[in-house]
Amino acid sequence: MKKIINRLGSCLHETKKIKTIVYLLLLVTACSTACKKASDGGLEPTPTDQKADLPAGAKDGVVFINNGTSAIVTLYAPNKKSVALIGEFNNWSTSATPMKNTTDGNYWWVQIDNLNPATEYAYQFYVDGDLKVADPYCEKVLDPDNDQYISAVTYPNLKAYPTGKTTGIVSVMQANQPVYTWKNSSFTRPDKNNLVIYELLVRDFTTDHNYASTLAKLDYLTGLGINAIELMPVNEFEGNLSWGYNPSFYFAPDKYYGTKTALQNFIDECHGRGIAVIMDMVLNHSFGQSPMVQLYFDGTKPTASSPWFNVDAKHPFNVGYDFNHESSTTKKFSKDVMKFWMQQYKIDGFRFDLSKGFTQKQSTDDAQFRLYDASRIAIWKDYNAFLKSVDANNFYVILEHFAEQSEEKVLADDGMMLWNNLNYNMNEATMGWLDNSNFQWGFYANHGFTKSDGLVTYGESHDEERLNFKNITYGNASGSYVIKGNLATSLKREELAAAFLFSIPGPKMIWQFGELGYDINIDFNGRTGEKPIKWDYYSDPNRKALYDAYAKFIRLKKNNSIFNSASSTYDLAGAIKYIKLSEGGNTVVVVGNFDVVSQTTNIDFGTAGAWVDAVGTSINLSTSIYSATLTPGEYHIFSKTALK
Repeated sequence: MKKIINRLGSCLHETKKIKTIVYLLLLVTACSTACKKASDGGLEPTPTDQKADLPAGAKDGVVFINNGTSAIVTLYAPNKKSVALIGEFNNWSTSATPMKNTTDGNYWWVQIDNLNPATEYAYQFYVDGDLKVADPYCEKVLDPDNDQYISAVTYPNLKAYPTGKTTGIVSVMQANQPVYTWKNSSFTRPDKNNLVIYELLVRDFTTDHNYASTLAKLDYLTGLGINAIELMPVNEFEGNLSWGYNPSFYFAPDKYYGTKTALQNFIDECHGRGIAVIMDMVLNHSFGQSPMVQLYFDGTKPTASSPWFNVDAKHPFNVGYDFNHESSTTKKFSKDVMKFWMQQYKIDGFRFDLSKGFTQKQSTDDAQFRLYDASRIAIWKDYNAFLKSVDANNFYVILEHFAEQSEEKVLADDGMMLWNNLNYNMNEATMGWLDNSNFQWGFYANHGFTKSDGLVTYGESHDEERLNFKNITYGNASGSYVIKGNLATSLKREELAAAFLFSIPGPKMIWQFGELGYDINIDFNGRTGEKPIKWDYYSDPNRKALYDAYAKFIRLKKNNSIFNSASSTYDLAGAIKYIKLSEGGNTVVVVGNFDVVSQTTNIDFGTAGAWVDAVGTSINLSTSIYSATLTPGEYHIFSKTALK
C-alpha cells in the first residue's frame, strides 16, 4: 500500500511538472502573439523602430477619409520616443493605438477606422509614456476648468469634458462638422486710405459677450459709419475672461464667444453691411496650455530642442513663451494659421500683435529693441508675400510694430500698415495742457513714408488710457471753462480732437465706445479685467451728440477724397491748431482752439471769398487771411466747395 501511495505521489509530482511546462509554453505563445500584434499596430506601445512615412493626403492634425469613417491623425514631434493616440474611439487606452514615426523622425501618425462621421470624438496624444497633450491643429478643445462657465445660449450643446477618462485640455474631431453657407460673396474691401476701423473686444461689448449679441449692434456701428471691425483675439486663449493675448490653440475659435459657424455668420453679416473684419493675431508668443509649449518644456521654460520656441525671450516686451520666427518650423506653423483663417473664415486682414518681437536679436530695453533689424524685416516681408499669395485682393496686414522709422518705412513700402499711436499728445490737447499737445505724428511724411495708407492712426486703442477718463480726472480749467469733472465740456473736447483725427489723411481706428466718451479707467478691475458695458451712454444727450459728431466726421472722410490728399500743411503745436488740405480746385481747413481761454487766429486760407463750414455757419473772407477769435474748444471745418 505504501508503494502504491509512493507511486501515486510520484505520478502526481510528474503531472505537476507537466502542467508547469504546459503553462510556460502557453505563456511564451501568448507573449509571441502579443508581440506580433504590437508589430501590426495592436495593443502595445509603439516601438521606436516602427517607421512609416506619411500616407498621401496626410497633414498636420486630422484628415478624414473614407467618407468620414476613417481619419489620419498626425503630430509633428521630432525626437520623441513614442506617441499613442488616445480618445473616445479606444476608451482612452494608452496602448491601443500607437502611432507610426516617419523615417526622418519628425512626424507621428496613425489611421483610425470605424468612426461615425456625425460624432464628435475627444482625443489627445500620449507622448513618451508621461505627457498628454491636445492636437495643436484641432478646431475645438474641451477645457475641464472653464467650459462650465460657457452658457448654452452662447454655445448650444457643448460636448461634455470626458471627466475621469483623462486630464488636461482635450481636442475634438468631427468629420461632418456643421457647415456654414456663406451669403455675401461680392464684398469689396474698403480702400486702405478710407478705412475706419472699430477695435472691439467681444467680452466687453455686450452683456451676452457673444457673436450673436455683437451682431445685434451692427445697426449702431453702421450708423456710426465705420467700415471695418478689428476683433481682439478670438482664437482659443487661456481662461474665459481675457483680452486674448494669452493664446493656446490657433485653429480653434474660443468657445466663450460662440461657435465656429456663429463667428462665420458674424463675418458674413458684416460683409453684407460693407464692413471688413480684421482679426487680431498673436504669433509673437504662446502660453503654457499650448501643446507646442508642453511638448518641449523643462517645467519652467521651453527646452533647446523645441522646434518653435526660444528657451528665453529675445526681447524685453515678451509675455508667455517666445516664438523663434527664424525657425522654418515656426514659419510653417504661422503660415498654416494665417491661411486657415483666411480661407475658413474669409477674414479681411490681420492685425499682428507685437510684430516687433519677430526677431532673434537679443535686446534688454526698447532703445535696442526698436533699432533697424534686417532679419526682422526679412521675416515680415516673407509673411507679407505669403499672405498676398493666398489673397492678393487688398488683404490688410497691420503691424503693432513701433520700431525705428527707417524699418517701418521699408515695411510700409512693401504694402504693410503700421499702428500709429497719438494717445499721449492728443490727450494732452483734449485736457487743455498745451506744452506736449502736438499730434503732428499723425502725418505720414513725418515717418518718412511716401503714402498715407501705411499708417493706422488712433487716439485710443485697447492698450491706452481712455481719453475722456483723463479729461474728467486731470483736465485744465480757466474761469467758468472747466474740463476736469465736467462731463459736457470733456465730451466737447473729444469732439474737437475727433474733428482733427479724421482730417489727417490715411486709415483711422477708434476703440469701442470712444465715440460715446467712455470714461472708465483702463485699470478698473485690473488692466485686462472686465469693464462695465455702458450702452446707457447712448441715451445721454451729450454722449449721443459725440456719437453724431463722429458719424459726421467719418462720413466726410469716406465721401470726400480731399481727406486723403497728399497736399497738406498744418500747425498742431500751439493753442490754435489747424490742418489745411488741397485737392484740385478745393481746399479744406480744419481749425480749432485747444486752449481753455479764447485765442485769436490768423491763418492764410490761400484765397478770399466764400467758405462753407461743415459744422457751422459759412463765412466770406475779404482777403485770404482768416482772422477770428475762437472760444475754448471751438472748431470749424471750412471748405471752398461744399463737402459731401
